Amino acid sequence: MEEEKKKIGEELQYQSGFGNHFSSEAIAGALPRDQNSPLLCPYGLYAEQISGTSFTSPRKLNQRSWLYRIKPSVTHEPFKPRVPAHKKLVSEFDGSNSRTNPTQLRWRPEDIPDSPTDFVDGLFTICGAGSSFLRHGFAIHMYTANQGMKDSAFCNADGDFLLVPQAGRLWIETECGRLLVSPGEIVVIPQGFRFSVDLLDGKSRGYVAEIYGAHFQLPDLGPIGANGLAAPRDFLAPTAWFEDGLRPEYTIVQKFGGELFTAKQDFSPFNVVAWHGNYVPYKYDLQKFCPYNTVLVDHADPSINTVLTAPTDKPGVALLDFVIFPPRWLVAEHTFRPPYYHRNCMSEFMGLIYGAYEAKADGFLPGGASLHSCMTPHGPDTTTYEATIARVNAMAATKLTGTMAFMFESALIPRVCHWALESPFLDHDYYQCWIGLKSHFSRIGLSETNVESTEKEPRASK
Repeated sequence: MEEEKKKIGEELQYQSGFGNHFSSEAIAGALPRDQNSPLLCPYGLYAEQISGTSFTSPRKLNQRSWLYRIKPSVTHEPFKPRVPAHKKLVSEFDGSNSRTNPTQLRWRPEDIPDSPTDFVDGLFTICGAGSSFLRHGFAIHMYTANQGMKDSAFCNADGDFLLVPQAGRLWIETECGRLLVSPGEIVVIPQGFRFSVDLLDGKSRGYVAEIYGAHFQLPDLGPIGANGLAAPRDFLAPTAWFEDGLRPEYTIVQKFGGELFTAKQDFSPFNVVAWHGNYVPYKYDLQKFCPYNTVLVDHADPSINTVLTAPTDKPGVALLDFVIFPPRWLVAEHTFRPPYYHRNCMSEFMGLIYGAYEAKADGFLPGGASLHSCMTPHGPDTTTYEATIARVNAMAATKLTGTMAFMFESALIPRVCHWALESPFLDHDYYQCWIGLKSHFSRIGLSETNVESTEKEPRASK
């Protein structure tokens, strides 16, 4: 079955575009042609709408899709609390489940377990802020898994998921169709969609950002112009595909208020024969990103590499930005080229998909993570700083290759879950990477510089 999925994955067809109004049908003529909800749908299908925004949201922001399915999703038994309970998922951040900690934090890659663990069981929260109940906030999770979901589908009623696989390809079945997502790609599953995750390589590990009360959108380009960064046409939505027939004891796992509930039904939720709309799962290949960088002096702010943003009501302030640090040329003259030392009003969670991160020579590993909260100082480690300034007379243009790091950045101050602070993978010596930074201050050097600059100035005529 895995080999069959791998082959199908290579042949999967997608629809191109970001925020488009798509139409797709697995059987010709399954989409109603003249209205959304006819008395009798083609092929005896049921019409069902899924709304990602309120009915009266401005038209340019309104998101919804119509699904034409063999049986409606309401056909299930009552939800019951999942047994056993999942104790490491949070959507309401307070003192009972998380703590504030301004220290720079870093985690080594989490081990993939030996015991059977699927995507849902392997999902755990690292940090977050706000509340899914109040429809404002975010959570950052990680996952480790060694088996696919069997006869079950997951539904996140709390918010949108942005998945960043770091190891192992994901085969994701959704109500709109199937997606194959490899490390180096991302996938967004909007709030409310049912989906199932299988692992084509046997094991997988990755990162998940979740946002409450908002959806991701492309950042404005401003003076960059009409092109650059993530191109809309490179975002891919699935095409209609469906399962028919009885599936006794099929389980829907619903995340609601951070808790998991289950409901039984006798059919697959992936029974949508046709659909149309602009509320849809999608994926994106990060290697298609068109980065921008300084071409003369100074280091550009990381916002120049924003792939997706979930804005707040305050202009220019994000609930969550997804930023990447891809391969690119470094050419700035007379410039410290790695990221600068920084204290930020935003909070920054970083992950590494593959390669090495330019600001950390040691310790930041693929599958690992770091958190630098609001106004907590951070920047290049000692090794990176010393190696960079030692090349002051040999600053040729260089190209960063074989790397893909990313950042989830938020205006909200995250609380860190107890288990993340008590994790055996927490690097308690992280602070040591900066302790070796020494003073290079020299009054003699400063005086000589002043004299030299003075001598170059033209003398005033008497």
